[in-house]
Amino acid sequence: MFKYLAIFFISLGFSASVKATPSAEQICGKWVSSEQNLIVQVYKEGDQFVAKIVWFKDDPSKPMGDWCDIKNPDPQLRTRRILGMNVLSELKYDADKHSWEDGMIYDAKNGKQWNASAYIDKQGVLKVKGFWHFKIFGKTMTFKRLVSDQKNIAQVLPGR
Repeated sequence: MFKYLAIFFISLGFSASVKATPSAEQICGKWVSSEQNLIVQVYKEGDQFVAKIVWFKDDPSKPMGDWCDIKNPDPQLRTRRILGMNVLSELKYDADKHSWEDGMIYDAKNGKQWNASAYIDKQGVLKVKGFWHFKIFGKTMTFKRLVSDQKNIAQVLPGR
């Protein structure tokens, strides 16, 4: 009897630790920036994770759908719309570090592309770091997850 109880508690502890370990897909979903001026949707594409812009706030005199990637160094890409554009690509989950590594992030405001990594902290905040070859030389953006039952952006970003 004791043997079966011990096996039960060991397996219970193992399953609890498995649930506590973040999975690669934990990053998937919609995230709003801490500045509340950007919403991205992160999703899996093959064995990598990417993010696209699904909402942003800039000059209110110009509709969101009219903004183009005019700062892109490739002249052929300067007419692509920012809304719906992939800005984060090639992220791969590193289970040992509980982070997503080896990605690239694109900044449409200046047309530059940077190395990228990401992780979700203990409070559930997504931290995305753009850097040039070395993580110590970079900038981190923070995002909070949008919950699925929120009907529209106005509920999340009052007065926006």
